[in-house]
Amino acid sequence: MCLAAPSRVLEVHDGMALTECFGQRRQVSLLLLEEDVVVGDYVLIQAGGFAFERLEPERARESLALMEKLMAEDSDARKWGAPA
Repeated sequence: MCLAAPSRVLEVHDGMALTECFGQRRQVSLLLLEEDVVVGDYVLIQAGGFAFERLEPERARESLALMEKLMAEDSDARKWGAPA
């Protein structure tokens, strides 16, 4: 199973986008998307660097908030010696 975190589009040029997610920037192809993507949109990216779905901003922000919460809980558990 693969989990894709929503990435925010920072730049769009010639079928490619610069995206950011949790501080990591990445160039991705927009070739698989049927709809236009603009700066500020959120996309899901599959392995290989292809954006495959554009998300509504509210859904993307909810997903990112949940992922941040889960990562913080995992970090707290590791800090106190709980198994990963």
